[in-house]
Amino acid sequence: MSDLLDIAPEVAAALAEGRPVVALESTIIAHGLPWPDNLETARLLEQAVRDHGAVPATIAVFAGRPRIGLDEAALRALAAPDGTFAKATTRDLGALRVQGGNGATTVAATMRLAHLAGIAVFATGGIGGVHRGWSGHMDVSADLYELARTPVAVVCAGAKTILDVPATLELLESLGVPVIGYRCDAFPGFYAAETDGAVQTRAETVGEIAGILAANRAIAPASGAVVAVPPPADTALDRGEVEGWIAAALRNAAEEGVFGKATTPYLLARIVELSEGRSLAANVALARNNAAVAAELATAVAALSRR
Repeated sequence: MSDLLDIAPEVAAALAEGRPVVALESTIIAHGLPWPDNLETARLLEQAVRDHGAVPATIAVFAGRPRIGLDEAALRALAAPDGTFAKATTRDLGALRVQGGNGATTVAATMRLAHLAGIAVFATGGIGGVHRGWSGHMDVSADLYELARTPVAVVCAGAKTILDVPATLELLESLGVPVIGYRCDAFPGFYAAETDGAVQTRAETVGEIAGILAANRAIAPASGAVVAVPPPADTALDRGEVEGWIAAALRNAAEEGVFGKATTPYLLARIVELSEGRSLAANVALARNNAAVAAELATAVAALSRR
């Protein structure tokens, strides 16, 4: 893929040698967190991957070229408060390439580029899904459809809590996407430990998850999977309190006419304000935890592949 992707030497070497690599998205850096927390979080996520035995590969598009693995200068450019990085999902990759644009990749776009590079495991905070009020205004994230057609395991703390979680789980089921709970039965609630939704399968070890992923690839080779990990107990927030912030943020978004792909960044930023920063701390902690679990899973996947 050398004509399409710019793969960092460290990442390319790890992939060539069959060592574990974890993909990381860049929307959280450019659009998900405020400066300078976004840059510090980008560094923390990469370090968490390294500390647990894998090579991090943060993904973004620079001047039309997808980069798999970023250096410090690239991370700083992404995090800059006056940044020029558009929020880029899968549909935007072709236009960015032709027009030479910069893009911070969503879950969907990161999955697609990770797969093209040969990376099987990806860590993020929470996936996109079906937005609340979807019956009146159809707003469904491309993340769900990408999960149905791209064989990458996405380690996350469930779907972002601002979404309609039951509808998101129903659509994942309809699309045939496995939802595996890592040591949990309830689908995690991003900031909160759980929701009313259930995971499809519970697994106690990353080795067990690696085996499930391998079996799934043999049976449905085009399908990805959701690996749902509850947020750390010491930073998880009260579910009822979170719902109150979400209700207020949704009212504010409606009043200000926010819709489409601007909705999620707006709501998350507003919740940070309403929670007086508590949601930001929880977001960083769960993303870091997911990166660590993803590194362990990537190690187990690599070991299984060698066998």
